[in-house]
Amino acid sequence: MEPPRRPLTTLMKNLNSNIVVKLKNGVDYRGRMVKCDSYMNIILDGASEFYELNCIANYGNVFIRGNNILYIQVIRVNNAR
Repeated sequence: MEPPRRPLTTLMKNLNSNIVVKLKNGVDYRGRMVKCDSYMNIILDGASEFYELNCIANYGNVFIRGNNILYIQVIRVNNAR
C-alpha cells in the first residue's frame, strides 16, 4: 500500500510542471506552474483559459486564488520510446 501524500507537498514537488486547474465555475486554466503557496494560490506561466474544451484566451501569467480551485491535474510527459 502506498503511503498517504499531502496535496501541498505534491504540488511543491511539481513546480515548473504543466498543470490543468479546474475552477468551481467550470473554467479550466492550463499552463506551467511557477509558484504555489500554503493556501494553494497558484501562478501559471503561458496560461490558456478553456471553457467546455474551447480555448477562450491565452495569457502570459495568471494568478489563481486557491479558494476558487475545484481540482488540479499534473500533466505528465512520457518521453519513453
